[in-house]
Amino acid sequence: MRIARFAKGAGVAYGVIEGESALTVAELYGHPFGVDPGDVRFTGERYPLAEVRLLAPVLPSKVVAVGKNYAAHTREMGVEQPAEPTMFLKPSTAVTGPGDRISYPVKLTERVEYEGELAVVIGRLCRDVPKERAEDVIFGYTCANDVTARDLQFRDDQWTRGKGFDTFCPLGPWMETGTDPSDLGLTTTVNGDVKQHATTRELLWDVPSLVAYISAVMTLLPGDVLLTGTPEGVGPLADGDEVSVTIETIGTLTNRVVVRD
Repeated sequence: MRIARFAKGAGVAYGVIEGESALTVAELYGHPFGVDPGDVRFTGERYPLAEVRLLAPVLPSKVVAVGKNYAAHTREMGVEQPAEPTMFLKPSTAVTGPGDRISYPVKLTERVEYEGELAVVIGRLCRDVPKERAEDVIFGYTCANDVTARDLQFRDDQWTRGKGFDTFCPLGPWMETGTDPSDLGLTTTVNGDVKQHATTRELLWDVPSLVAYISAVMTLLPGDVLLTGTPEGVGPLADGDEVSVTIETIGTLTNRVVVRD
């Protein structure tokens, strides 16, 4: 089931994406978290997808990201493969939606890069989740771009500044609740040119392992987002570039880069 968050007049609603070509959005009552997918309630209102504005599919209390989770990417960055997941936080204010701009803060950084990633959306409050129970707390999956000011990331002793600018966490276009994350193709393009291509089978730590590892540290809330890491092929973005992250069975997240004075 594909669940989107969209602008509706002066308000915001969740809806289920229906169809395969002429897509529509079937509006839901309230939000879908904590509700079994078979028990979601519809308002009866339906809108052509082309006539609504999709928003970031969720507004998380926090985005917990994992770095160095593809061996080839670790090598291209010239760093050692870690013995355990490298975890960091992106602020909720970094989240932006499909079609929204990525703001390039040119006064503060000279190199902004894309990082296409699979994102995990948590569906219920949880802590200390065993690996074998991870599926029970996952609501669904979406596409993410862990946009990074690479020069600042390398300059600072930690990654908060380089990863934390407003708009540096595009998510979307919707959440897919019924996919298996173990072997999904991931492709990132810039202006139509393929820059990254891998599968989640290559993750050093798979999704259940990450849920267990992160939830042993902190309580996860419904709507929280876990970023699973990016494959090799990261590179720079420039003003006007269009960057897309496509993940098999989920969809495509597209954003355009705009210089911020």
